[in-house]
Amino acid sequence: MASIPNSFINYKSTSVFNRDTVPKMLVHEHNTREGVYGKISVISGTLKFYGFTERRGEIEQEVVVQANDSLISPPQYWHKVELMTPDTQFQVHFYADKDSEIARQNLNERS
Repeated sequence: MASIPNSFINYKSTSVFNRDTVPKMLVHEHNTREGVYGKISVISGTLKFYGFTERRGEIEQEVVVQANDSLISPPQYWHKVELMTPDTQFQVHFYADKDSEIARQNLNERS
C-alpha cells in the first residue's frame, strides 16, 4: 500500500461524509491530480476501496477499511469507494509536497 512522503503536508480535508452526504463522484471512478495523495479515514462503519488498473480498467485491488483505520490512495490512481454499512462515516485528507503550488494555493485535488 502507498505511503505519503515525509515532505508532504495535509493541505486540505473534506467534511465528514456518510450515506446521505457522500459526493457522487467518490462512489464512481475518479482520481487525484499529479502530486496529490488522498488519505481516506474511516470514522465509523466499514468502507470498501476499489483501485483500478486505469480509467475504466479492471479492478486491481479491493480493500475493506474499518472504523478508526485509513488507506492511502497515490497520485493519479483511479479508484472509488463503497459505503458498506449504514453507519459508515469517513473523511478524506489531501497531501502534497510542502513546496508545491497546490499546497501553497490549495488548488482543486482532482485532475
